Amino acid sequence: MPAETTDTGVGAHEGGLRRVARVVLLDPEDRILLLHGHEPDDPADDWWFTPGGGVEGDETREEAALRELAEETGITDVELGPVLWRRRCSFPFAGRRWDQDEWYYLARTADASGTEPRATALTELERRSVSGARWWTCRELTRAHETVYPTRLAGLLSRLLDDGPPARPVTLDTEIV
Repeated sequence: MPAETTDTGVGAHEGGLRRVARVVLLDPEDRILLLHGHEPDDPADDWWFTPGGGVEGDETREEAALRELAEETGITDVELGPVLWRRRCSFPFAGRRWDQDEWYYLARTADASGTEPRATALTELERRSVSGARWWTCRELTRAHETVYPTRLAGLLSRLLDDGPPARPVTLDTEIV
């Protein structure tokens, strides 16, 4: 799962965990936007994931979520909603191990036709590892054979669309790859 480093090149923060804000971006048709990523030196090792990345400096997670969404997709006309899910994960990527504390924010965009993703400010690592974006219906995501992170995203999205946002963030199982 791609991730970029902070301006200092350091990915971990207090306690060794990188603080991350991710965005579950839905369009008016309830499609979710996912980015397509891969290991920088092995495009065959690929997956889909939600936009987002590390909190920089003293910004809030909300600010990080909106900044990352703008940088990775060019989409800025969104309404940021509540934190849906929280997850800790650890995975190898680009020759190192990433340990992250991720918060997933709900966001909506009003016009799907006007929100075609166009990355505007990818880091060097992201340019080498992000190969596109796609809007997915819940049904398409449920039937997908590709790797998607978080791994239970299809079920989580289905529950979100059926029941609305949870009253408080749901803690997802820790994922260690």
